[in-house]
Amino acid sequence: MMNTDMIFTIIAIVVPLVELLGIIAAVHAVMNARTSQSAIAWGISLVTFPWIALILYAIFGRNKFKGYVSLRNLRDESIQHFIDKCQTEAGEKKMIKEGRQTSEMALTRLADLPITRFNRSRLLINGEETFRSIFDGIESAKDYILVQFYIVKDDVLGRKLKTKLIQKAKENIDVYFLYDEIGSNKLPGAYIQDMQDKGIKTSSFHTTKGKANHFQLNFRNHRKIVIVDGKIAYLGGHNVGDEYVSKHPKFGFWRDTHVKVEGPVVKLIQFCFTQDWYWATTRIPDLSWELHKAENGFEEALIVASGPADPLETCSLMFVHSIHMAKERIWIASPYFVPDQQVLSALKLATLRGVNVRVLIPEKPDHLIVYLASFSYYEDILSIGIKLYRYTAGFMHQKVFLVDSTCAAVGTANLDNRSFRLNFELTLLNYDSSVIKEVEDMLNEDFSQSRPVELTDYTRRSFFFKLAVRSAKLLAPIL
Repeated sequence: MMNTDMIFTIIAIVVPLVELLGIIAAVHAVMNARTSQSAIAWGISLVTFPWIALILYAIFGRNKFKGYVSLRNLRDESIQHFIDKCQTEAGEKKMIKEGRQTSEMALTRLADLPITRFNRSRLLINGEETFRSIFDGIESAKDYILVQFYIVKDDVLGRKLKTKLIQKAKENIDVYFLYDEIGSNKLPGAYIQDMQDKGIKTSSFHTTKGKANHFQLNFRNHRKIVIVDGKIAYLGGHNVGDEYVSKHPKFGFWRDTHVKVEGPVVKLIQFCFTQDWYWATTRIPDLSWELHKAENGFEEALIVASGPADPLETCSLMFVHSIHMAKERIWIASPYFVPDQQVLSALKLATLRGVNVRVLIPEKPDHLIVYLASFSYYEDILSIGIKLYRYTAGFMHQKVFLVDSTCAAVGTANLDNRSFRLNFELTLLNYDSSVIKEVEDMLNEDFSQSRPVELTDYTRRSFFFKLAVRSAKLLAPIL
């Protein structure tokens, strides 16, 4: 047993060492954090509570996905030539929109992809319609199927998906299955092993792959994609779990939105999957890259892939730019409302110049901290005319926005720090008037099943609730 002197000696060495490491980590956070809010939050935490904060900073502290950045920076010819070929072929076949407006130019430069023509899309409202369409698409596959989800569960819906994919693999269809190991942390190994035994190529995204990423849980691949034969793609808010088809005892009805798209934009979505698959496996799937016009397809569409490997904050800039471009309205539906200062300022300015600004969020919470943090914005936004609505007919999980009568977007990105800076996301922007009208009608129906938020919803709350709200807001930038 150690004597008292030895114990005091160890304490005398360890305590100052931890304090010193906390200060060093705080300096690192100040120098590297993307926002002043996260720099302040981490800096104060690391200096004040280093024993806890150092562990959290090691897990959640970074904002750049180092390995994926290297892959992107290398512009590896084994991958890059696919997108170069697509853009060349799209130009030759007149599939790229010409005469872009300034607002479109900014987005295409952010996406590093063109707006393509001759697409056709179908809005898929809620889980039953979404998975019915996805399963029909899977059954129609002739060559290959690409599947990527953030959350996959071994429940009724998850097993149904597995069964359909196994059936296609038995028909000698190539099936690739990519999942995020953090989002799908409860997925049993037997689920994956069963697919592998039946010939399906599977992989987790490998968030912690590479020396620089050990212990990191901050970066998630939040994309939800299904691609069939390179001709049909599905993307949106739905993951794979019974709750997404409204079969959850707590949440009940689940309000979500997906979109089915055909046309040349599918190949650009396919490239996003290929990049993720290559990162996870260092292998390149054997896919078709020939561009196809959608039958009776005349829609112009842009795909914006964003994530922590981007040189710019692509996701938050997409929101900021879209809000600034709005002249008549900007409607946003998101399950989480924790905007950063850039997005918040853009929303305020839009309201001040007379734009109809509406934000739709759920009444029911699924993540307590971000739910509480949303209350902290009430006093700031309601007083100047921003309209905030809480969806009351169930839990709302869709990620949709509408700009004037010029653009409608459906994707995976939430209105929060995680989507802005930490998650790999995917958003489809559509410029077709009929699609925009369809999204408008959908959102009007959602607003009719929502209640307008009043300032008194916050001001009449107890002191302890307000304290919890303010504490949650402090935590939001680092979660």
